[in-house]
Amino acid sequence: MTTTVPRRRIHPAWWVAAVTFLALVGAAAFRAVPGVLIDPLRAEFGWSVSTISAAVAVNMALYGLTAPFAAALMERFGIRRVVVGALLLTALGSGLTVFMTASWQLVLLWGFAVGLGTGSMALSLVATVTGRWFVARRGLVSGILTAGGATGQLVFLPVVAAVAQTSGGWRAASLGTTAAALAVVPLVVWLLRDRPRDVGAVPYGGTAADDVDPVRTGAARAAVQGLAHAARSRPFWLLAAGFFICGASTNGLVQPHFIPAAHDHGMPVTTAAALLAVVGVFDIAGTVFSGWLTDRVDPRVLLLAYYALRGFSLFLLPPLFGPDLHVSMIAFIVFYGLDWVATVPPTLALCREHFGARAPVVFGWVFASHQVGSAVAAFGGGVIRDVTGSYDLAWFGAGALCLLAAALSISIRRRPAPTGPPAVPTEPTTASAATTHG
Repeated sequence: MTTTVPRRRIHPAWWVAAVTFLALVGAAAFRAVPGVLIDPLRAEFGWSVSTISAAVAVNMALYGLTAPFAAALMERFGIRRVVVGALLLTALGSGLTVFMTASWQLVLLWGFAVGLGTGSMALSLVATVTGRWFVARRGLVSGILTAGGATGQLVFLPVVAAVAQTSGGWRAASLGTTAAALAVVPLVVWLLRDRPRDVGAVPYGGTAADDVDPVRTGAARAAVQGLAHAARSRPFWLLAAGFFICGASTNGLVQPHFIPAAHDHGMPVTTAAALLAVVGVFDIAGTVFSGWLTDRVDPRVLLLAYYALRGFSLFLLPPLFGPDLHVSMIAFIVFYGLDWVATVPPTLALCREHFGARAPVVFGWVFASHQVGSAVAAFGGGVIRDVTGSYDLAWFGAGALCLLAAALSISIRRRPAPTGPPAVPTEPTTASAATTHG
């Protein structure tokens, strides 16, 4: 008598990717808040744009600096535990903002609590999930998951803006983002698993040999060792510098300051928020397509194109602001959406190429530079607005930096592919075929 192993219709890796996408969207709900609530906080508490921007800067810096340690924690304690803890911390920090009365509380809650929570589910989570669960389609999946984090925070914008205009004001908006983070927790507990072996499977498109044993060292030690190893490599510094500029020109400048800048020129807050939501919609297409391209095109060439085009678009932005919405502004929004985080899949691919098994932790440090750039731009944009009365200098400066990032990216040397006779393919066993089908 022979037995057959039932073929799975959907590989479990896709379920893990789906719940990871939802977790990133849930955590991103809060990140839609700062840009919308700068003006309401100024009106109620009398805080300056610089003061509020300082809290946003702390949030963005910790969002990035937490990433490499979060990647190491995932290796030590598992993805599910880290993600659940991060969602709860994010919900706590956002929810307690309704009781704040002083600016230091804003820094503590917006900056430290939410920064640590969302940072634990930053792009290091994307790198860890794709590295553990996928061999085939890594570029595509990394693009989809990246879109989840970036798009979630932008799609929430019109909702947050509309709620902030109601009788509940900004407090109702903060509680809404808390609920969004909490809603994802049961799904994470139910569906998210740490490794393919936990459900009797192998990585999608791979074999059991691709499901390597987790690193059992301390999280801090693994993160520091990853940085020490990467810091001796020229590609690491080039990738980090490029991602610093990437963060400054997106999360740091456009995300928190686009709405106040548009409002300075007479555009309603809800209209400006809707425009950033459109960025989020097109970001999905741009990032997924970038992931598809990364599997086929030299990642350095992609980064060259992304950064250069972004820089030129920022030079064109200041004259587009006005009380009325014109086609030229819509064209800018569509393009910026397509380019928003299209840089992530090729950057992650270059990290894998140069750092191998250390790529998730190393990418965590590269992403930390992204968020340090975001923090510098978030605070700097507020200072420029307070000092000059306009954001124009911030847009022009970010555009120039993007052109520099394009030059840095194309100068990265490719790592030679290993030479030798090609491996002889073998026929998979029935069980292997069943578990890898998806």
